Amino acid sequence: MTLSPNLKGAALMMGSMAAFTFNDTCIKLVSADLPLFQIVFLRGVLTTVAIGLLAWAFGLRSLRLPRGDIWKVAGRTAAEIGSMCAFLYALKNMPLANVTAILAALPLMVTLAGALFLGEPVGWRRFAAISVGFVGVMLIVKPGAEGFNAYSLLALLAVLQVTARDLFTRSMSDGVPSMALAVITAASVGLFGGVAMLWQGWTQVTPHSAGLVAGASAFIVGGYLFSIMVMRVGEIGFVAPFRYTGLLWALVLGWFIFGDWPLPTTLIGAAIVVSTGIFTLYRERVQKEEVAHA
Repeated sequence: MTLSPNLKGAALMMGSMAAFTFNDTCIKLVSADLPLFQIVFLRGVLTTVAIGLLAWAFGLRSLRLPRGDIWKVAGRTAAEIGSMCAFLYALKNMPLANVTAILAALPLMVTLAGALFLGEPVGWRRFAAISVGFVGVMLIVKPGAEGFNAYSLLALLAVLQVTARDLFTRSMSDGVPSMALAVITAASVGLFGGVAMLWQGWTQVTPHSAGLVAGASAFIVGGYLFSIMVMRVGEIGFVAPFRYTGLLWALVLGWFIFGDWPLPTTLIGAAIVVSTGIFTLYRERVQKEEVAHA
């Protein structure tokens, strides 16, 4: 059976989200045995080598960047490192599904930030959806509740920093190759982990821990590869909502591996965030079609 471009794109997006969620699961498991920055360093080395080989296979022969984009790449890299630190500390101390549900607010944040900082048009319907979506986030975070986990704030900080990363990416010129950006990011994150590891110290790596780090590296490279491939097939407006399948994976893996199942309020909040995110993506598609036919 031959799949249409849209169905191929949907399958690749679901594959990407599954790979990233399995990476998160491996990191959460190994964080019980190794310091976080040692994990970041080891995974960074393996990931940089793998993405470098992948970039070479895609024809990348130079990491040279346009002069006007160098500071944007530096800002993006700093935001990537900041979001990685905040996310990993939250992931270590929170249920997998809860962290993933908070990160589901990312499309809403990017849409809002694009309107505020890049002047992208956002109508009242999408502003309303963003407002409702943040109500869903508050249900997940539960500020002031007895079960409130301060690490929820780190997950929210990760969302803000990923939003900053995406704004830097959107502002770059077409002269910045996507694969070069991926190699630079992976190498920078690994280098940061190596430097930070000097303060945390080194813990002996067991075969079990090594397998989990290797698995995390393989999954994150798979996630990067699928996320690149998905941009080459199908319509973004059709494919993008399938990113929320990552939350389904997080629910299943969190329950099966860690024995965690979110509270009803968390599930309701996640449903609100996902619904408003899909609506926001739908409105963006409609707006682009209206502009195209104008």
